[in-house]
Amino acid sequence: MSNTKLSPGIVSARLSEEDYSNNFSDAYPGFSNYEAKVEADRCYFCYDAPCISACPTEINIPLFIRQISTEMEEEAAKTIFDQNILGGMCARVCPTETLCEEACVREAAEGKPVKIGRLQRYATDATMNSNIHPYSRDGSNGKKIAVIGSGPAGLACSHRLAMLGYDVEIFESKSKAGGLNEYGIATYKSVDNFASKEIDWLLKIGGIKINFNKTLGTDFSIDELRKSFDAVFIGCGLQDTNKISIHTGSEQFVEDAVDFIADLRQVNDFSSLPIGRNVVVIGGGMTAIDAAVQSQLLGAEKVTIIYRRNLDNMSASQKEQNNATSKGVKIIANAIPTAIEKENNIHKLKLSYTEVDNETGQLKELNQTFSIEADQIFCAIGQKFNNLLDVFQSKRGKIVIDNDGKTSVKNVWAGGDCVDKGEDLTVSAVAQGRDAAQAIHKSIISK
Repeated sequence: MSNTKLSPGIVSARLSEEDYSNNFSDAYPGFSNYEAKVEADRCYFCYDAPCISACPTEINIPLFIRQISTEMEEEAAKTIFDQNILGGMCARVCPTETLCEEACVREAAEGKPVKIGRLQRYATDATMNSNIHPYSRDGSNGKKIAVIGSGPAGLACSHRLAMLGYDVEIFESKSKAGGLNEYGIATYKSVDNFASKEIDWLLKIGGIKINFNKTLGTDFSIDELRKSFDAVFIGCGLQDTNKISIHTGSEQFVEDAVDFIADLRQVNDFSSLPIGRNVVVIGGGMTAIDAAVQSQLLGAEKVTIIYRRNLDNMSASQKEQNNATSKGVKIIANAIPTAIEKENNIHKLKLSYTEVDNETGQLKELNQTFSIEADQIFCAIGQKFNNLLDVFQSKRGKIVIDNDGKTSVKNVWAGGDCVDKGEDLTVSAVAQGRDAAQAIHKSIISK
């Protein structure tokens, strides 16, 4: 985050130490043993369970819930990890309300699905807290795989390959592993340094080396890796953010919400982070929601989300929208920012209302404007992949892959947010990394 002050309204230490501690405590705490058993008993254990097909990693949900109900927590965790080695983080951040829980039979019958996400957290936490790693490798098979990026896709791919006997080397551009799990998840969703702990646990499989501060295109190239390794997997995510152009007549500028969230995840003292009195977040996805909610938790007096279309088009789930408004965040739909003005020493964001043209389906700006005070503005209108598109076949600014994760370049696979099949979900990235590892293994043993 830039240290440049946008206005005198941006200050640190707005709250007491106790308020910060309460505001950034675990938002969705895990079940107790009793709570987990009660919730597990609500499952119908459907034979043709719709929740399984709704899960991108296809976890056998009825099986692991039955294992919980019969006090087989370690086996339940193994059922989860077999499909999703980052099941602990996914239990915390996955939008289960629009995936497995939305498909739950009890959701259709009663409007109250089995709390699958919290049961998944209960099982995975039990195994991770006991320091058990349910997998082992027989030893090196002599083959080396390079993995670019240590986010969910890269970690899932690396773990599966290591389990299959490959020596994996990860090249990570940052000083810490985890990708968006480390830098891009709201702090109150992943407390107590969980992302780092999960990686330490995952690496117990052995056979995985992480090289930090190594950036593709600067420190190494795809061709160099192809010459030194038997295969390459790209899981470097989206490295850049989309910008918004707003006319400004002052020194004020728009900051990246992604950077703001990353700063929050790495800071040890929340009181050291300055926040505005009137904060505006532009965007309608999870990043916008996370930035807005955390601005409120840091002590902003008024936080507003501006979204260009109607609320039904927001990519953030209804649950997350409700969480934001419950914290005091205001959401203004069908509006776009056009200028930043300064009146009587007060910064204001000028906006125009929008509507969808019924004939063309395009969004159009109306000749109806309004202004709101804004001493700090965050932009969260999406991220983009800005590397290697001249090397690979690309589509919509991302790498094209086939059903096995294979790119247009020989012996190179990819997965996660950087590919055209990416869904901007941790769980989808895990599935693509896992499946690419299996495809890499199949390709190598067939030679």
